[in-house]
Amino acid sequence: MHQRLANALSYNEFKIFYQPVVDLPTGSIVGAEALCRWPTREGNFNPPETFITQAETSGFIVQLGDWVLKTAVEQVRAWQERFTIDFHLAVNLSGRQFLHHNLMKSIEEAIQKNRYESRLLEFEITESVAMHNAEDSIGIMRQLKTRGMSLALDDFGTGYSSLAYLKRFPIDKLKIDKTFVRDIPEDSNDLAIVTAIIAMAHALGLKVQAEGVETSAQADFLRDCGCEFAQGYLFGRPLPPDEFEALLEQSSAA
Repeated sequence: MHQRLANALSYNEFKIFYQPVVDLPTGSIVGAEALCRWPTREGNFNPPETFITQAETSGFIVQLGDWVLKTAVEQVRAWQERFTIDFHLAVNLSGRQFLHHNLMKSIEEAIQKNRYESRLLEFEITESVAMHNAEDSIGIMRQLKTRGMSLALDDFGTGYSSLAYLKRFPIDKLKIDKTFVRDIPEDSNDLAIVTAIIAMAHALGLKVQAEGVETSAQADFLRDCGCEFAQGYLFGRPLPPDEFEALLEQSSAA
């Protein structure tokens, strides 16, 4: 599998799709999350949760993650110049990437090569990654913060986080996992959980972004609760670059 992944990277088989992130109060697109996809010969896609896990296990995720970062920064920089907008790019960091000694060098290379403003780059880290070695994680987060980048804690509420550490993590945003968003506003338990997460985040001075928003009712509830950002099929599926660019054109013309 490691060799298959390496060959796929060598032959440019991997693609990056972009899912829009919207500002809930205004409904405008303010950024995108970069998501890696691996097409099959039959025209479908290998399940991301499968090949990403295999890449992580084999250690190949460091090379793949570096490619995703540099390719996405280059693409988003081109969109910035074309549409003259401040456009935030969110990139996921796996456990191996996050703790790899070459992380800062790769980030600096991507930023400097494309003259991309570090304040517009956001790294998403899951609870499990952050808590694997919490003290080391805090040190790495602080290095990223001192370089002007922002940090989001992904899949919040699904891992094994400690609230004692949450207040120490130098993060900017909590992302509410889609499992809590899926059944709102009908499910009273999910309503209570989402409301509590938003209130806690704001009390800690953090922004909130909801994942998996698929209905107007969900978006309205989240907006009324003060959730600042959202992503999900209601606003757009993960799209290849040409389709995402068309979405930006449509948004800018509105």
